[in-house]
Amino acid sequence: MTGFELLKIVKQESSNLKEVPIVILSSENFPTRINKCLASGAQMFMQKPVKLSDVEKLKCHLLNCRG
Repeated sequence: MTGFELLKIVKQESSNLKEVPIVILSSENFPTRINKCLASGAQMFMQKPVKLSDVEKLKCHLLNCRG
């Protein structure tokens, strides 16, 4: 199962987990795949290798930080 397949299952209307924020972490950088993940319910798409600034953006995104 791919991460995208898991995302689709988790975000289904019938899923008890549909409200769980999902962050996709991938080494791929294809805009069409990134947009597909975000359109399917991923909260954020992060590219490997992850940097500290990426983690800070994620934290702020999930906590709805301003600024």
